[in-house]
Amino acid sequence: MVAPSILSADLLNLGDEIQRMMDVGVKYIHFDVMDGHFVPNISFGIPVLKSLGHKFNQINDVHLMISEPDRYVEEFIKAGGDIITFHFEALKDDKEVAKTIGHICGLGAKCGISIKPNTPVEAIKKFLPFIDLVLVMSVEPGFGGQSFMENSLSKIKELDLIRKEMNYGYIIEVDGGINDKTAPLVKEAGVDLLVSGSYLFKASNLKEAYEDLIK
Repeated sequence: MVAPSILSADLLNLGDEIQRMMDVGVKYIHFDVMDGHFVPNISFGIPVLKSLGHKFNQINDVHLMISEPDRYVEEFIKAGGDIITFHFEALKDDKEVAKTIGHICGLGAKCGISIKPNTPVEAIKKFLPFIDLVLVMSVEPGFGGQSFMENSLSKIKELDLIRKEMNYGYIIEVDGGINDKTAPLVKEAGVDLLVSGSYLFKASNLKEAYEDLIK
């Protein structure tokens, strides 16, 4: 599965950009939400998500790269977020992480937890039975167009092994530097959902680029 990140889309023609993705077979759209505090960049938020809703029958995969995510999850869900993923590193302790997971699940959305390149899987291991998705960052969060960091592969393999051994049901997602060269590596490691931005939105032939990711 592929989730194009609209961080790389032509925002002046966002509806047309999403329709292009739907036309080649995409089902997920990835929303990178940045607050300029947790990450050194600012993107878009609730109004953009709300304006799109589910007009394209897409699954809205919302990635909160923000401080205090628990304050905002309800509004993102009301705006159309189907999967709400927050960063483990954005919260001060395990109690806050558990509270945020419970809040998201209690509001009827699927819950994801994301880890930065330097955060080990061990840090989130206790939460894996309770979540729907783990997002492994293969670049430092905050900016598009970065190169893939290969140390993410060992974390993906570890998450896949835990999932199989414990019979957990979470999806493994990867975000950062995903293209036709890195997609086979992460898929072999156990990834289910690929986030790809500039590789798709800037492709001269979108259908071929998409098919290269899923083959």
